[in-house]
Amino acid sequence: MSVFRAFSSFASLLLPVFIAAAFTLSPLFAADFPGSKTTWNGFDSYQFEIDGRPAKVVCPKKPAEGRPWVWRAVFFGHEPQTEIAMLNLGWHVAWIGTSDLLGSPISTRERSRLYELLTKEFDFNPKPVLLGMSRGGICSLQWAIANPDKVAGLYIDAPVCDLKSWPGGKGKGAGHPASWRQALATYGMTEEQISDENIMPITTCRILAEHNVPIFIVAGDADRVVPWEENGAILAENFKKAGGNLGLILKPGVDHHPHSLKDPKPIVDFMLNCMKK
Repeated sequence: MSVFRAFSSFASLLLPVFIAAAFTLSPLFAADFPGSKTTWNGFDSYQFEIDGRPAKVVCPKKPAEGRPWVWRAVFFGHEPQTEIAMLNLGWHVAWIGTSDLLGSPISTRERSRLYELLTKEFDFNPKPVLLGMSRGGICSLQWAIANPDKVAGLYIDAPVCDLKSWPGGKGKGAGHPASWRQALATYGMTEEQISDENIMPITTCRILAEHNVPIFIVAGDADRVVPWEENGAILAENFKKAGGNLGLILKPGVDHHPHSLKDPKPIVDFMLNCMKK
């Protein structure tokens, strides 16, 4: 009996340690994301809603140290080679459906709900790498510019950087009238107000440069939908003038599609380097 009592006493001393360790380690193995569980390219995927907006988290087989993640802005699953590569390296991938808000302050607020959930409840890295294709470019840029201390870097692809170019169609491109009306409504601005370059990322990208947030751009120089010279080219010039760290792959003769690269290694390397800062 005395041996049993001694063991019980010893175990009771260790129990708080085990409980504390369990709570400390649980985020590293968290599989209890809200919503329904499916699979995406062989990885566990969780689909749920945040205040009525669809959201998704795809989990790697084994999370990398520091729980890094890629935050896709729009068109989840389109040209997914970069996300698949990052999942294989232990990164999570996340998305929330806000493409209709076109990077407006409302969009930034709605996207922040997912950020708060993942960083506070699931111990995700406080500085994700943002991924934005086409209109996802302005969604990612506007969120990053509003939260430069919460971003490790941005990969933007054929990006919208100025709404008067797309969807406004005030330059070379045809634009998209319905999306232009939507932009005016969600920003709560007139055409003249929203055309002010001082509220668009082509100019405000200097904030990212000042906070040492790197940007990597992939685009086609013959883009007829989101003209390069009205969007990425101006952003790249102003960003570099402000001292920003810019990577660029400009695809000669390529239109708006295809996005990304067949071999995403340059993008993957950029994302990995973002986490080394």
